[in-house]
Amino acid sequence: MSAHNTAYDKYLDRLEAETIYILREAYNKVDPLAMLWSIGKDSNALLWMARKAFFGKVPFPVVQLDTGMELDEVYAFRDQIVKDWDLNLKIEMCPPEEDMDKTLPPATRAAMRKTEGLKQLLVSEDYKGVMAGIRRDEQSMRAKERVFSPRSTHGDWDFKNQPAEIWDQYKTDVPGGCHLRIHPILSWTEIDIWRYTKRENIPVVPLYFARDGKRYRSLGEKNITFPVKSRASNIDEIIEELQSTKTSERAGRSMDNESENSFEILRTRGYM
Repeated sequence: MSAHNTAYDKYLDRLEAETIYILREAYNKVDPLAMLWSIGKDSNALLWMARKAFFGKVPFPVVQLDTGMELDEVYAFRDQIVKDWDLNLKIEMCPPEEDMDKTLPPATRAAMRKTEGLKQLLVSEDYKGVMAGIRRDEQSMRAKERVFSPRSTHGDWDFKNQPAEIWDQYKTDVPGGCHLRIHPILSWTEIDIWRYTKRENIPVVPLYFARDGKRYRSLGEKNITFPVKSRASNIDEIIEELQSTKTSERAGRSMDNESENSFEILRTRGYM
């Protein structure tokens, strides 16, 4: 192994240790607790680390917010991983698009379904904490997040009034009528996730690998997510591509290109 790889392995070890610490802290301090699972590369890596943190068995429910519009390969992958990893999967069916705010642009309105699905889940299950595999480098609004982020009952996010997090000291108490969004991989980057996925041999949906000159860089519903141009057909080629590309990770998400503030609207209303 080269010195470069050794140094990067140490860096990945540190990121992994931080994530496992957050997972255990959340499990110890917040009850009841669940983990959102989008079945994408980030939440798969987070789920992998949850299995490491708790000695091979995820001790809390794993929830998919399902619109019925995921790609076929995503559903097939989900069913196989649930079986292989013995997960306690809960599927929350999201409200129909016609029930969403009609003042929103079309793709943003479609994406809002998962926000409303999460609100349904919080009401029916009364979770005090939900973990999600988001990263700060994905989008500028997410860069303002905290690891333990308080939300109102309706999921509203006051990004201007977030608790300070200094020296890994997290505010884990849950105010009345609220819940915490917990983000254990917030400080990871896209390339970190791929290097870790390669090192740990974590399974991923095959759609991430190029076919006919295109691949999915970010997985979402089939009506609002599209592949981007790419020749990267394996993880090594994806890593090489990421070291030089100027294309946004969410370039294939139609809602991000719909209006300047679409993502900000969704986030303040409770989007992941």
